[in-house]
Amino acid sequence: MRIGFGTDFHRLKKGRKLYLGGVEIPFEKGSLGHSDGDVVLHSLTDAILGSISKGDIGDHFKDSDPKWKDKRSEIFLKYSLKFLKEENYKIENVDITLILEKPKLFNYKEQIRKNLSLLLGIDEKCVSFKAKTKEGVGAIGKGDALECYAVVLVSQVKQIIIEKTKRRK
Repeated sequence: MRIGFGTDFHRLKKGRKLYLGGVEIPFEKGSLGHSDGDVVLHSLTDAILGSISKGDIGDHFKDSDPKWKDKRSEIFLKYSLKFLKEENYKIENVDITLILEKPKLFNYKEQIRKNLSLLLGIDEKCVSFKAKTKEGVGAIGKGDALECYAVVLVSQVKQIIIEKTKRRK
């Protein structure tokens, strides 16, 4: 078993869409980033890459590369899952904590959790998603930014080795 940890932080800007865990959340501001700025998927991608020692999201998707401009973050997550499979690991569970003052996510937490389960291809019981505030303190507390932390537990997939026996004539 291995553990990966990821984090992401973005400023919020009026006129941008807000994506969290691949779900569009109606709000007047969205994450300011080169891609769609989904801090949940960015931190989760980093956690997966970290669990198998494959660097971070910036190593694979440069924010200076125009081809990633405004791209949906599911692309990055799928890429990390491909690496995970190639390394012969699978996800056991994820635990995600999002920190933002607004919007309140009570009505969206379950939808985000279900979408994460679908994107990861794991049972919903293996996905934890929490939303917290900063109680008005700092840039996050003033509603100018949001931050996310993700932890992932992965285990090595057991390989079944089938030996071919040679038949003697």
